[in-house]
Amino acid sequence: MELFPIHLLFIMVLMNRYILGPFLRRVREETLDRVDETYLPRVAIVIPLFNEGKGIFQAVRSLLEQDYPAHLLQIVVVDDCSTDDSYAWALRAAEGHSNVLVMRNPENLGKRKGINRAVKAAEEAEIIVSVDSDVVVDKAAVRHLIRRFVSPRIAAVGGRTYVTNRHQNWLTRMVEIKFHFAQEWLKDLERSFRQVMCLSGCLTAYRRHVLLELEPILESRSIAGVPIKYGEDRFLTRQIVKHRYETVYTLDAFCFTAAPATLAGYFSQQLRWRRSNLVDLLGGLSHAWRLHPLVTIHYVAQLALLLSYPVVIVHNVVTGEFMDILVFHFLVIGLLGFIYRLETRHLPEDRRVHGACFLPMALLMPVTYALFTPLALLTLDSGSWETRGSVNTVPSAAPAKSTTGLPPDHAGEGMS
Repeated sequence: MELFPIHLLFIMVLMNRYILGPFLRRVREETLDRVDETYLPRVAIVIPLFNEGKGIFQAVRSLLEQDYPAHLLQIVVVDDCSTDDSYAWALRAAEGHSNVLVMRNPENLGKRKGINRAVKAAEEAEIIVSVDSDVVVDKAAVRHLIRRFVSPRIAAVGGRTYVTNRHQNWLTRMVEIKFHFAQEWLKDLERSFRQVMCLSGCLTAYRRHVLLELEPILESRSIAGVPIKYGEDRFLTRQIVKHRYETVYTLDAFCFTAAPATLAGYFSQQLRWRRSNLVDLLGGLSHAWRLHPLVTIHYVAQLALLLSYPVVIVHNVVTGEFMDILVFHFLVIGLLGFIYRLETRHLPEDRRVHGACFLPMALLMPVTYALFTPLALLTLDSGSWETRGSVNTVPSAAPAKSTTGLPPDHAGEGMS
């Protein structure tokens, strides 16, 4: 089998991600990363919740400490019928804070429909900040997101995510480096043209009127008649770009979350993200031509590589040449580990890991491509949240009642 075209695809994607993208971002940074310190709209922070347990309490409390005028800030938690004690923890977090609203869906609706309910409830807000229930947000994050809405055409501004448990084991150390490149490098090409195709639900701000405009499309998302509850962050971002709005990404706004610490958790996350990638890369082909030509080429190349690379891996296994591709992976991953080491050498030891910790990715990458790409294609109609399913213990004290006076009525994405 002649594999040169596939190798060419691989080189093209690497060049776009690690050479052309960073070059364009540095050349255009002064004009792209403008801020408006005078823009102070009403903001509603929306937290979709499902089986997060005590984590939602910590998330809400971190948001109450935001460096943003309190009278312009509201927090809305939407519980999607959690089966654990998440709702009780959310109510406890709201106790004593009139600007925290806790809602509960009448049935399990999925993350996107839950967010849509919250958006409708936040009638006075001009900007909606979406935050996952398993993150702790930096105090200045909302302010950094808001100040980048410098044009009416900018409909969304996303922030980055740091790994809190980076030193837990070999897997979290590896994920720490993967997160570094996913956020410091891989979005550079799209950032250069304000056409970032995936802004993570961990921390992203949206213009409320754009969310309302897109609501019919977001609500009706399905495959073969099955409502889809995964990959909503990527789908929403793509729809925003499709409707001629601009999307921006900043490293100044950030939050913290824990990475999967077991292979089972990591593989589950990768399968979910692989489905999301496939669904939206395929779905976006009909309008990819509207993007900047360089972004279009990169977009199509990513999809082609995603679909073809498992064939390369299987071919090498069948022909007994798997060691060749494994050596190639180790060379590339080793080089990236060295670059990570150079870029983080100024950080304290507790904020970085050794560059060699990225080497396991050389083996996990071909495994996940060979196994999860076909599996993702066969299970695109999955309707699960596929986040946490564990049941936590109920808090020792009785759940607090909502102090909002209103009746009570999961999951970062985008690192792939």
